[in-house]
This record gives sequence, C-alpha cells and structure tokens, in this order.
Amino acid sequence: MAKKRKKKQWEFRPDRPRSSWMEKLYITKRQRQVLLRWGLQGLVVLLCLLVQDTIMSKVSIFGATTDLTACAILLIAITQSTENGCVFALTASTLFFWSGSAPGAYAIILLTFLELGASVLRQSYLRRGFLSTAVCTAVALLVYELGVLAVCALTGVSYFGRLPVFLISWLLSLTAIPALYPVCRAIDKIGGEAWND
Repeated sequence: MAKKRKKKQWEFRPDRPRSSWMEKLYITKRQRQVLLRWGLQGLVVLLCLLVQDTIMSKVSIFGATTDLTACAILLIAITQSTENGCVFALTASTLFFWSGSAPGAYAIILLTFLELGASVLRQSYLRRGFLSTAVCTAVALLVYELGVLAVCALTGVSYFGRLPVFLISWLLSLTAIPALYPVCRAIDKIGGEAWND
C-alpha cells in the first residue's frame, strides 16, 4: 500500500513553471522601452564620436573641424524632457570625456549646464519642432565652443585670436543637425512621447 502511494505521488508531480529570462528580471514593458531608447541614443553618440575621430578629424577647413559629439549630445538631450535630458547629457558627456576625445573634464560641466538652460528655454517659451530644437541646439553649441575657447585661452593651450576657428567649427557642426534630428525624434518616440506641448 505504501508503495502505491509513493508511486501515485511520483506520477502526479506538477510541471515546473516555465518563464523567460526577461520575466525573471522584473522589468516592465515601459522600462524595457526606456532602456532601448537610452541604448539607441547612446549608440548615436558613439557613432558620432567614431565619425568625428576617424573621418572628420582629418578634414580641416581653415584649421577648424566639426564637433559632432557635442552637437549630438546637446541635440538628443534637448529633444527629451528636462530631467531626462540632464541625466543623458551628464552621462554622455562623462563617457565623452572618458573616451579621450573631449577637450577636458570641463566639457562635462559645460554640456550638462548648457543642455539644462537650452532645454528649459525650449520647453518654457518655444513649441516643439525642428526649428526650435535646432535654434536651441545651435545656441548651446555656440556657447559650448566659446566656453572651450575661454578655458583653453585661460590655461594657455590656445589664445583668443583663434575665435574665427572656433566659430567655423561651430558652423560646420551645425550641418549635422538636419541629419541627426529625424533619427533623434524617431528614437525619442519609442515608448510614447515623454512630454507634450
């Protein structure tokens, strides 16, 4: 009798629950979309960094070249909400500095605070669109270039007479905005709009 009971218990053992590895992470669909969005935005910045360091660094017009990475960081951050944009700008500019391509550690502070100011201006007074985002990015990038020039001149690395070179670099960097904006907006739409006008 005891053998039959043991046999019955063995025969009716429940199946092991099956779950995917994504369910074990306890990440909601919304959180996965945010991670995907941040990953793609980071990939855009990385591609701009690679293009800048491998191709555009060899192209020089009157001694100036583009600054694609700073332009991409500012543009991506401005298309997001202020809080997300600041976190992205801080993270991306830190990685930009660690890559060795940034002009110095001050680029982290410059990019983060310029993004904050441009994003607040953009969301407070302007409607969301290509023109307003491009103008805010252009102004922030101009102040960034002037800030880099000021720091370089004060530390003796450069001098204020190179202002035309920095302005040409700013103008060359602006040509990347029309190409990057549609990509940034498409990535920003993953998981729904972060905020509405």
